[in-house]
Amino acid sequence: MNPFWTVSLFWIAAVVCVVVALAFVLPALLRTRGGAGKAVRRDVNIAVYRDQMKEMEADRANGLLSEAQFQSARLELEARLADDALTPDNAPEPGRAGSRRLGYTLGAVLPVAAFALYFWLGSPASLVAEAQTGTSQSAMAGATAEHDFMSMIRKVEERTQANPDDGEAWTMLAKSYAAMEQWPKALQAYEKAAGLLPREASVLSGYAEALAITGNLALTGKPMELVRQALEIDPEDMKALELAGINAFREGDFAQASAYLKRMHGLLPPESPYARDILAAQQEAERLAQSGVPGLSAPPPAADRTAPIAAGAAIRGSVDVAPALKSGLADTDALFLFARSGPGGPPVAAIRASAGQLPLEFVLDDSTAMNPGNTLSQHKQVTLVARLSKSGNPMAQPGDLEGAVANVKVGATGVKIMIDQPRP
Repeated sequence: MNPFWTVSLFWIAAVVCVVVALAFVLPALLRTRGGAGKAVRRDVNIAVYRDQMKEMEADRANGLLSEAQFQSARLELEARLADDALTPDNAPEPGRAGSRRLGYTLGAVLPVAAFALYFWLGSPASLVAEAQTGTSQSAMAGATAEHDFMSMIRKVEERTQANPDDGEAWTMLAKSYAAMEQWPKALQAYEKAAGLLPREASVLSGYAEALAITGNLALTGKPMELVRQALEIDPEDMKALELAGINAFREGDFAQASAYLKRMHGLLPPESPYARDILAAQQEAERLAQSGVPGLSAPPPAADRTAPIAAGAAIRGSVDVAPALKSGLADTDALFLFARSGPGGPPVAAIRASAGQLPLEFVLDDSTAMNPGNTLSQHKQVTLVARLSKSGNPMAQPGDLEGAVANVKVGATGVKIMIDQPRP
């Protein structure tokens, strides 16, 4: 919680408690009962005097009192009654003024004393410290986790130095470097691990990935040789299936890409977001395989386009990345731009570029169609999706950066796409 609200709520609660305490104490001390008490006493005295008068009259009638004695006693009784009736009502009741003064004193002193004691014996600064601890807890946890991970890496490095023939230590070190995206170090560690564990499928596929990423995302050559070896050892190696599917997709072998992705999807938890992405990619590869569409590549220069283009069936605009995300990019990161028939529909046009070309001016038209039977000119509006991928995989993966603009009319110009969101 915000420190301001933490402190404010505390003091509001403290004031309420003091008010409740005073509400129990003050009414009894401040209540005025003097007038009422005097009136009740006077009524009682008058009733007594009346009874005494009746008794005197009865004694006179019975001969117990003479007329002279009766008149004398009556005058004395009337004098006492007159003295009592004429007593002033506003005469202060003994001790009442003192009680009211005590009430006023407590009403003023009790709150001051309570808060003074808290500031003397309590710890007001702990309120702000507690609130600030809550707001910084996540940051501290993240820093602690990163420190622990780096400490683990140092221990593994010491282990490989102490025993250079420990293949498991080299594998762990390589995977740790890969998780930190320190690919040159990961490549060196994977090379050592592959030499010591040549029949470990996960080592070979990790080695292939590190080679591809440090080699301008090229999978042809040695990376694919390692992938094929990994699949021969373990046909269900996830990384090998993924790289094989990417390479087949790039080369336009969509049937083979669909087979790899289908096998990969069967190994994933069905409800996971990644499984849904792989299933969508597999279905797209299968569709492309049936339509005979060539592989995805960079669009040809405008002067070299020979495919017929419907008049007005083009979308022109620019793609850029948010300034906050630029620091994590490399010029070799792949940039894909898709025009989809809807938020989740198949691509009807696509181009590929690199992050080094940002900001990129683009033109999408029928010459960039993914399927000759499903071109941009056949649609009135599309959704544009721009994606940056470090792996070069056209299939969306967690960690890719994306930006999208929906309901773009075919024929629009000046469309701006900002890549500003990482995929979960």
